[in-house]
Amino acid sequence: MSTPPPSSSPSPTGPNRAERPIDAQVRKLASAYPGTTTYLDLMRKNRRQSFWLVVLMIALGVIVGAIMGASVGLVTVSVWSSSSSADAQHAPPVWHTSTLLVPSMIGAGIALVIASLGAAWSWFDGANAILGMLHATPLDRTLDPELYNVVDEMRIAAGMPMPRIYLIPETALNAFATGRDPEHGVVAITTALRAKLTREELQAVIAHEMAHIRHLDIRFSMLMATMVGLIVFACDAFVRIAWTGLRASGTRGRSSRSGKGEGGAVAIFVILLIIAAILAVVAPLFAKLIQMAYSREREYLADACAVELTRNPQALASALRKLADDEEPLVDLANRGTAHMFIVNPLRKMRAKHQELNSPFASHPPLPSRIARIMALLR
Repeated sequence: MSTPPPSSSPSPTGPNRAERPIDAQVRKLASAYPGTTTYLDLMRKNRRQSFWLVVLMIALGVIVGAIMGASVGLVTVSVWSSSSSADAQHAPPVWHTSTLLVPSMIGAGIALVIASLGAAWSWFDGANAILGMLHATPLDRTLDPELYNVVDEMRIAAGMPMPRIYLIPETALNAFATGRDPEHGVVAITTALRAKLTREELQAVIAHEMAHIRHLDIRFSMLMATMVGLIVFACDAFVRIAWTGLRASGTRGRSSRSGKGEGGAVAIFVILLIIAAILAVVAPLFAKLIQMAYSREREYLADACAVELTRNPQALASALRKLADDEEPLVDLANRGTAHMFIVNPLRKMRAKHQELNSPFASHPPLPSRIARIMALLR
């Protein structure tokens, strides 16, 4: 495979580069950082924030499971109460509302188990599925010795095994990393990125992707994605169960002589349906916000780690500027499920909305903020 020689580019702050609005924005954002800021400071901050976001996501899943477990307990109380009123002589043991703690804990435990199983499935099979989806092909050392050497340099700097290298046949400038751990790491870049970056810029991008593997970002991002999917599924199932129970209890009430025995059950299922409707809106929204916040923090962390590995913040800033100027996203291959994995958002609509805006629904931080953090290290 032959690749065109990478083009050289002026320094992002060099005198021969035309002033753009993003340049003024970057200078303003960079000036907010203390002059003593180092990449180690940035890494510590992002690791703390990432840890608490993971804890928050798991807690949200446990809360959803607990609410569903408590709801099952309410249904049980309602059914037993109806049975005891119909036949007082053979009434089952009476449950008090406080005993809902047990089904709540059971529901939370089940949520944790299901989340763990789902994360394990995506962990072992996720990388190959993503590479196949993007039509990525493995790259041998003999086909591109320079790229292989760049990856080898960065993995030595990171103290990691050599990852597999893949090329994505795309005219967009982008890259991503996958693999469940450093021993199964994969770095994939587009053919356009390989052709248009200088060696130093390419080294910075590869270092960014190696940082994702080094910090097990892929493992945690799969966990977050699995938790979001399970929370959405659980909320949808909760709504269906509550609606089905309401219809069934209403039908039984109309068919009975007095309907008094089913009145309590109807009220219970009405309450459940209201809770389910609120949960179906609020829980997935919070889960998505947590997932996107986690993704943004890990991008910041990977940027800081790339500077640690290359000791060349200007190269990464220059590469990000080229990526920011790229107008050819991965429309045909990327989707919302894989967009968060790339170094910059590959979707046209998302790039237009979030590339330079600080949105809570964005999978990547605004590029001016990322570049500003990097340029602050040069002061």
